[in-house]
Amino acid sequence: MPVGIFRVCLVVITAIVNHPLLFPKENGTVPENVEEIIQKMKEREASLRLEQLRLEQEIADQEATQKAVENAAEVVEGSKEEKVRWDLWTALSMVIFLLIELWRQDFQEGNWQDTGGEEDDMAVLGRAFKGVSFPDKAVLASFYEKRILGTTGDVARMREMVEGFADDLLEALRSVCNRDADMEVEDCMGVGSMYENWRVRKPFVCDLIVPFAPPEPYCFRCQAWCSSDSSPPDEQGYGTIKVCRADEDVTGCICDKTKLGEDMLCLLHSQTNTTRPSSEMEDLLCFKNTQYLDADQVMKWFQIAVTKAWNRISHKYEFDLSFSLLDLPGALKIKFRSGKSIAFNLTPVVQYENSDVYFISHFPRSGLAAELPSSTRWFLTFAVYERRFIQLVSKTLPANACHVSCLQILSFVHGKQCSLTGPSGLSNYHLKTVMLHLLQARPSQDWAPEKLEARLQDMLKYLEKCLHEKKLYHFFIGNGKVPAELGFPIIFQRAEPLNLFRPFVLHRDIYRKTVDTFHEMLRNMSALINEYTVHIPLAHTNGIRKESL
Repeated sequence: MPVGIFRVCLVVITAIVNHPLLFPKENGTVPENVEEIIQKMKEREASLRLEQLRLEQEIADQEATQKAVENAAEVVEGSKEEKVRWDLWTALSMVIFLLIELWRQDFQEGNWQDTGGEEDDMAVLGRAFKGVSFPDKAVLASFYEKRILGTTGDVARMREMVEGFADDLLEALRSVCNRDADMEVEDCMGVGSMYENWRVRKPFVCDLIVPFAPPEPYCFRCQAWCSSDSSPPDEQGYGTIKVCRADEDVTGCICDKTKLGEDMLCLLHSQTNTTRPSSEMEDLLCFKNTQYLDADQVMKWFQIAVTKAWNRISHKYEFDLSFSLLDLPGALKIKFRSGKSIAFNLTPVVQYENSDVYFISHFPRSGLAAELPSSTRWFLTFAVYERRFIQLVSKTLPANACHVSCLQILSFVHGKQCSLTGPSGLSNYHLKTVMLHLLQARPSQDWAPEKLEARLQDMLKYLEKCLHEKKLYHFFIGNGKVPAELGFPIIFQRAEPLNLFRPFVLHRDIYRKTVDTFHEMLRNMSALINEYTVHIPLAHTNGIRKESL
């Protein structure tokens, strides 16, 4: 035991003796003082503090990043919930929109132009008719007999004379035209107030339309505004006419739009059936570098052709023929040596498919109608169907029905008022449209001759209502109640109703002028009618009614 203790003590002493700080070797150095050691320890402490700060910053950055990730996850979850709520609102809105659209279509089919009852009309009229005196039945009957019938007695003879001369002129036109290159002209048709027997104001002007077609092998392909799914409001009522070969595909072929190369051949079209040069299309009265028929080119061609035709047959007649209006292609005037003259319109038109709807190059418009943006857009006229509808309905009405009489009296009074206060936005076509709507809405027995006064008031009320709402729909477009006997194209019955008073929304000054003229006409109606009415004995009438409508 003592020997072991001794050995341990010897080892400890030996280690102490051999420690370098106590007994350094030859190449070893001992710090001269303790300050250097303290300085190094301070530097080490400073570096450790810097490292601690860096680690703390890294830990803080990691915590911030983790918190941002958690917030982003919460935002994503919230956006998903919001998206689900938005999708629900979108679906609900679509359902509501579809229900409104279905209701609107049903409303258009069932009652697309609401005529309303007399009580509803009176409520809408407001103070327009308040205090207005209105001629009674006897005064109206005397006015119609003496003023209307007395001035329209020669209308039938004038129509016959104009139609005979127009047929002769068109026959001469065919003879001067090149049948292989010029347009082919068909027989003319009479339309408008002169052929519907309600024209009352002079000068009496016959309106004749002349269908024409391109020479073989070409044909017209017409497209109305309602043929597409959607069209701008300012293009409603118009269409375009494309000149194509009869054997040309309607949708067109890719060989006409893509360069196939010299070593490729279209299996549908031969090399001879290539795209027409622009000069050839211009000869076909198309707009420059297009295949669409140009109304201005048609106007120039028709005026030149009519002039050549008249030069060929002028020796047969003892009168002169001239163009009365330069901006209309067929506004002609016959001047007799006695100084009298007869005016008539001979207007070129293009038939829409196999119907009696026509594209007309130039159509008399009211002053508020905007100009067409391009001469390749053509007006659509339903004048043939309007004439047929009046003839069809007249067969179901009582003898000597008053529908035409109402339109004649209203047209006459409105024309007299415009001559006093200046033109307005209302035209005779608007007045005829009102009559067509009421013809369809009212029973046949309501148009008996003894109900002239009541029906005339109905027309004025309906017109006032339309002016108040700025809505007067075209009678045929969008009307699902057109009689099937007319054979009216279904595409126009299913189209959106065309508001003839839409320009009033765009031109407020013209609208205000039109409304003022209409109200002034109501106030002056008795005076205007009495001015042209012969004296009626007291036994037959009580004069002007003092009570208001």
